[in-house]
Amino acid sequence: MRILLVRHGESLGNVDPRVHLTTADHAVPLSPRGSDQARQAGSVVEAHLAEVLGDARPHVRLWVSPYLRTRQTADALLETGGARITDRVEHILLCEQQFGLFDGVPEEELATRFPAEHGYYDMQCRFGGKFWARMPQGESRFDVAKRIHQAFGTFHRDEEEHGIHDVVVICHGVTLRAFVMMWCHLSPEWFEAEPNPHNCAVRLIEGGKDRGYLFEGFPRP
Repeated sequence: MRILLVRHGESLGNVDPRVHLTTADHAVPLSPRGSDQARQAGSVVEAHLAEVLGDARPHVRLWVSPYLRTRQTADALLETGGARITDRVEHILLCEQQFGLFDGVPEEELATRFPAEHGYYDMQCRFGGKFWARMPQGESRFDVAKRIHQAFGTFHRDEEEHGIHDVVVICHGVTLRAFVMMWCHLSPEWFEAEPNPHNCAVRLIEGGKDRGYLFEGFPRP
């Protein structure tokens, strides 16, 4: 199976974290620049699929996290990269890490607003356990990896029952790293050492191997 993993474009939350004080994480939209980034990523996806598929026209499925910013990334990506994509499906397990009580709270305020919860979480992180540390009423990175692994059954069934060997997945930074880790049987230490991808980075998994980034994406200004 060939998998192209794409992180969403720049969101308003990436531009100004204060947007999380008034908007739930799943409802944060792309910035105008984020839409442009997604169109550029679409050109990368289209060029790669054209190169590897040639004149063949197999079923290429686009999987999307159901967050607003990933849906909008899919919309823009399809404008330039949709020539070979045959359908689009959402998968709830591709969503972002759930931040629980910490969602939308500025980092410098966490210790004051949630002293006990933040104290425990901070201790785990300082002792090298960030991968395992669960945010209160939210998820750890371990939890994200578990649910991403649950989604793999859908991909395998698509391949075995419907002959879908090429997929594009639009998701989030932590989700993308967890996907690579679990699909390629990598370690938690690999996950923690791996930088979060830039917005609209495009990463290739092929033959069960991580082939790295086809496109590095757009670092924050």
